[in-house]
Amino acid sequence: MGSYNHKIDSSDAALPLGKIVCIGRNFAEHVRELKNKIPDEPILFLKPSTSLFPLSEQITIYKSFGKCHFETELSVLIDKKLTGCSKREALNAIAGIGLSLDLTYRDLQAELKSQGLPWEKAKAFDNACPTSTFISADKFYDLDNICFKMYKNGQMQQSANTSNMIWKIAELMCYASRFFTLLPGDIFLTGTPSGVGSLQNNDKLLVEIPGFLDVSTTVAVK
Repeated sequence: MGSYNHKIDSSDAALPLGKIVCIGRNFAEHVRELKNKIPDEPILFLKPSTSLFPLSEQITIYKSFGKCHFETELSVLIDKKLTGCSKREALNAIAGIGLSLDLTYRDLQAELKSQGLPWEKAKAFDNACPTSTFISADKFYDLDNICFKMYKNGQMQQSANTSNMIWKIAELMCYASRFFTLLPGDIFLTGTPSGVGSLQNNDKLLVEIPGFLDVSTTVAVK
């Protein structure tokens, strides 16, 4: 229960579990809904491999940490080492495309930010990155034109297209690789669109890349 392994097209991928590189504020509407400013360059933060959790299994969150928000993100599985890479090298290192939830204890994050402290306790906790199986990257004609959606209890909460990203997938990978090496088995989360919200006990969630992938899950609050 809860054991995560990378899968591509529903088969086990021969890749280790690595770090999760996350991008903040990559959709303008989401920046505005959180009353933030659009940054001049990508905002990077990391989650450890212990944050990975199968998206198809029940998500457990803890009310003692305050409100937990869902943030649906297109996720990219990497299968090559990248250091200071070009866009072509970045694209050639993408093994698969999937979906992840960047779970965030929003009250805790706000408290940490107000003190000028890092966010890890609010975003990098165990199972903070429920992730789907991946679809082979070669099945996508254009990575800069992928639609993805999230529904909660049958109501659409988030809908976006990678064409609306402030920084596109290859740009983000190149930018991150200037500062730290990306390794096979790392996952890149590319930012969430507007529509984030709180999770409640017994919520039913559905995330999808129409025509490629859909995953359902439920929420338990303890």
